[in-house]
Amino acid sequence: MRRVLALVVKELLAVLKDAKSRVVLIGPPLIQLIVFGYAATFDLNHVPFAVYDEDRSAASRDLLARFAGSPAFSERARLQSARRIARLIDAREVALVLVIDPRFSRDLFSRRPAPVELILDGRQSNTALLILGYANEIVTAFSEEWMRAHGGKEPAALLDMRARYNPPLDSRWFIVPGIVALLTQVVTLLVVALTVAREREMGTFDQLLVTPLSPFDILLGKGLPGLLIGLVEATLIILAAVWWFGVPLRGGLMPLYFGLLVFVLAVVGIGLMLSSLALTQQQALLGAFLFMVPSIILSGFATPIANMPQAVQDLTLINPMRYFLVVVRGVFLEGAGFSALLPQYWPMAAIAFFTLLAAAWLFRRRVY
Repeated sequence: MRRVLALVVKELLAVLKDAKSRVVLIGPPLIQLIVFGYAATFDLNHVPFAVYDEDRSAASRDLLARFAGSPAFSERARLQSARRIARLIDAREVALVLVIDPRFSRDLFSRRPAPVELILDGRQSNTALLILGYANEIVTAFSEEWMRAHGGKEPAALLDMRARYNPPLDSRWFIVPGIVALLTQVVTLLVVALTVAREREMGTFDQLLVTPLSPFDILLGKGLPGLLIGLVEATLIILAAVWWFGVPLRGGLMPLYFGLLVFVLAVVGIGLMLSSLALTQQQALLGAFLFMVPSIILSGFATPIANMPQAVQDLTLINPMRYFLVVVRGVFLEGAGFSALLPQYWPMAAIAFFTLLAAAWLFRRRVY
């Protein structure tokens, strides 16, 4: 073990003393954390909209004031005719045009349905559905208050919404814990994938083989630095998630770090497999990115796995990030413990065992 620890120290010094490696370890994760934490959100704010009010009554002004006062909407134009509607949407100047019928207030006082037309930019369907949901909430609230104020019949049933695990429905609470898995995988995989390839490219791999270290010792010495760096990187992101972004950590650190350890072991195994196959650092980088992009897409980071075709869902079963996302989000938002997360632990452990075994076999095969 003394020889293995010496190799681990040598690997850590090689990474930390190299200016480019330090930049890779610190710069990209920090930038990605800020970008994902602030920019990657499912919430809509200041959606630009235009108004074509043909009624111009107190009731229509009251409804429009609700849209203008909502943080989700930002009024950009008041139209005097319908001819500008298509031009504004085509030029992407607005995402929504609110058209109020000239009979709006008359229908309200007559106890008849008062139509309000919403013209949406449907080129981004998900965004359009979110805008429609926000607008529907405002119109529904206006309708209920109008009926109460003017003696109309109140709805027979009222929707009382309560969101478990995420009461404010802040999408950052969902995204930021996922960044723990995303950036930990990226950094660990890059560091480990370059280890053996760097030795081969620099011509020092043969010198390593004539040392008293066995192939298993070399593999262990190459994998442990990546394991340590991955754990440190994840710890920094967890601290940022809690103290900077304000995401509640409802569960314990033990279930979280146990899952993190198993996940990083699986990623280290994949990185060692790539490093054993690659002859140059460029090949190792290409192999790492070839694995990373599909693994992120098929992990459930942004889109639910249940919405994918069945064949693709089966493919995600060999992706360790799929399981760790459930662990980290479960611990952060649900306060999940070991028993609840056991179905996620053992598949990651199986993937880690298989990848480390395959990396050892590939390494011995390339050595001999």
